[in-house]
Amino acid sequence: MRHCINCCIQLLPNDLHKRCFRCRRSNHINQKCPVCKQDNIIPLYVDSKQMNLLAVLEVRTHHNESWNGFFCLRKGKLCSLIFGLIIMTLVMASYILTGAKHGLLLIPSPFHYGAFTGNPNLMDNESLSEMKDHYQPSKINISYVRDYPSIKLIIDTITSKIEFINRQRPDLEDLKKQELHMFSIIPNKFLPNSKNPCWYEEYRGNTTTDPYTTNSYALYSKRFRTIFDYLKKVFWNHLYHYKDKHYRLRCLPHFYIIGQPKCGTTDLYDRLRLHPDVRFSAIKEPHWWTRKRFGIIRLRDGFHDRYPVEDYLDLFDLAAYQIQGVLQSDVTKGHSKMNHIIIGEASASTMWDNNAWVFFYDNSTDGEPPFLIQDFIHAFQPHAKLIVMLRDPVERLYSDYLYFASANKSAEDFHEKVAESLQLFENCMLDYSLRACVYNNTLNNAMPKYLGHNCNYSSQLKEHKTLSSAFINSILNVTPRCTKLLLSKVRLQVGLYVVYLLDWLTVFDKGQILVLRLEDHASNVKYTMHMVFQFLDLGPISEKQEALITKSPASNTRRPEDRNLGPMLPMTKAILRDFYRPFNTKLAQVLFDDAFLWKKT
Repeated sequence: MRHCINCCIQLLPNDLHKRCFRCRRSNHINQKCPVCKQDNIIPLYVDSKQMNLLAVLEVRTHHNESWNGFFCLRKGKLCSLIFGLIIMTLVMASYILTGAKHGLLLIPSPFHYGAFTGNPNLMDNESLSEMKDHYQPSKINISYVRDYPSIKLIIDTITSKIEFINRQRPDLEDLKKQELHMFSIIPNKFLPNSKNPCWYEEYRGNTTTDPYTTNSYALYSKRFRTIFDYLKKVFWNHLYHYKDKHYRLRCLPHFYIIGQPKCGTTDLYDRLRLHPDVRFSAIKEPHWWTRKRFGIIRLRDGFHDRYPVEDYLDLFDLAAYQIQGVLQSDVTKGHSKMNHIIIGEASASTMWDNNAWVFFYDNSTDGEPPFLIQDFIHAFQPHAKLIVMLRDPVERLYSDYLYFASANKSAEDFHEKVAESLQLFENCMLDYSLRACVYNNTLNNAMPKYLGHNCNYSSQLKEHKTLSSAFINSILNVTPRCTKLLLSKVRLQVGLYVVYLLDWLTVFDKGQILVLRLEDHASNVKYTMHMVFQFLDLGPISEKQEALITKSPASNTRRPEDRNLGPMLPMTKAILRDFYRPFNTKLAQVLFDDAFLWKKT
C-alpha cells in the first residue's frame, strides 16, 4: 500500500486508511491528500497491513515530484543564510559603535607615540606628525602586533640607555627634617640584653583608656580589629611599673623579608614563624615603610590620613609581651640573660616600592627620589638583617599578572600589556635615568607630562607640606582614562632586582643581606631554611620541629583558575628574556653567582 508520508505522520494508526492518498486496495477511494494538497508528495510504500512508521521498509519518490522538494530545500537554506547575514551585520554594527564609544577597538592607541619629553607643552597641542618627528623610536604601534623584531628594537633602545650609577646617600640631618615625628619616637639605642631591638617607653594613659582606639590599621580594616581587641584586654597586664610610672615595651623587627612579590615570600614567612625563637608582626605585610606612613592604602582610593609610627609599633606588641616575659623572668632569677626571641616583618614591597616620594619629598633635578626606604630603616637600625627572595623575573611577571589582574586574563592580554609597558619604559629612558624610571612607577614626574591635561596632577602636591587626605584627593583628579593607563601595565620594574639591590647596598653591608632564589627553595626547602637559620643566628631545633618547618606544604601557590590559563606565549617569553638579560647579568656579577642568570628556566 502507498501512502502520503506528510499525511501518515500526522494521523493515528487507526485513522491511517481513512485519509490515505492513492491507496491500492479496492475499498479505498483515490482522493487528494487533505494535508499536502498533492504538493510535495512523497509516497511511502508499505505492506497491506496497518502502517507502522517505526518499521518502514522502503521509501521511493516520484521523479516528477523530486525537483519541487529540491527547490523548496534550496529556498529554506537561502532564507537561513540571509537571516544569518542580517544578524551578523547587526552584531558587528553594535560592536563597532560600542567599541568606538568606549575606546575598545583594536586601533592604534593615541598615546603610543608619546614620550616623556622634557617639554610638557609638547604633548598638549602637537599633531601626530609632529609627535612622530619629535620621537622617532616609537613610530611602530606594537600594542596589538606580536612582531618580535619591532619590539626587539625597543628593547635594544632600552639596553643602550642602561647605566648603573652609584647613588649618593643622604645626610642623617636631612632625614630627620623629613620625618621629625618618627625620630622623636624611636630612640638611638636599644636594650642591651635583647637580641631584638626593643626599648621601654613611658605610658601616660589611664586604666580606662583604650591604647588602640586610634590605630589606623584597626580603623581601616575589620579583620585586624580582632587582633587589637585581644591586645587591649591584655595590655595592662604587661605594663612595667617603676617609680610610680608605667612603661610599655616597644620593639622594631630584627629582620625584614623585603621582597620580591610573587617570589615565595609568603612560603618563607609561614615556615619561619614555626621556629620557636621567631615572632612576626600581627599582620604579615603592614606595608608601613612604603605606603601606610604616607597614607596610601590603594592608589585608586586616593590618600588617607598618614599612619603614625606608633600604629606600626603596635603591630609588634604581642611579640614584645613575650620578649618582656623572658626579660622579667631573668630578673626574678637574679641574673641578666640575653633574650634570643627575634621579630620579623615580611612586607614584600619594602625592597622596591618608593612611589610616594614625589608627593612628600622635594623633587630632585634628575627625577630621582632624594630619599629611599632603606635610608630611614638604616638610620634607626644600622644592624638590621634583610632577606630577599628572588625568582626568574620572566616567570615572576606572569605570576604577578595572573594574581593581580581582575578580569579578561589570558596569554594574549598579557602579551599586549608587556608590549605597552616596554614602550612606556622606553619613552621614560629617553629622558630620564634608569633609577628615575624604575622608582617612578605610576606616581612620577614624567607621567603628568605624558598624560597631558587628562590627569590633573597639580604642582601644589609637591609644594604642600602637610598633605591631608582631603587636600590630596581634591587635586588628585584621576580620570577613567588615566586610571586605565595607570593600571593597565604590568609591573616590569619589579623584576629589575639589581637596581634595587645596588641601592640597598649603598646603606647596608653585603653581609646583612641574604639573597635567595625561589627555584632553589622549591627544590630543596631544607637547605634554604638552614641558610636562613644560620643567617639569623637562630638556635638549634629538634628533628620534630625541623620536619614541621621543612615538610609543610607550599604556601600561596597559583590558583587553579589561573593554572588553567596555561603558560605565556613563547614570543612573550622571548621578549622578556631579552629585556631582563642585562639586568640579570649585572645581578649575577654583584652576587658572584651565575644561577641568577636564570638560563635554565
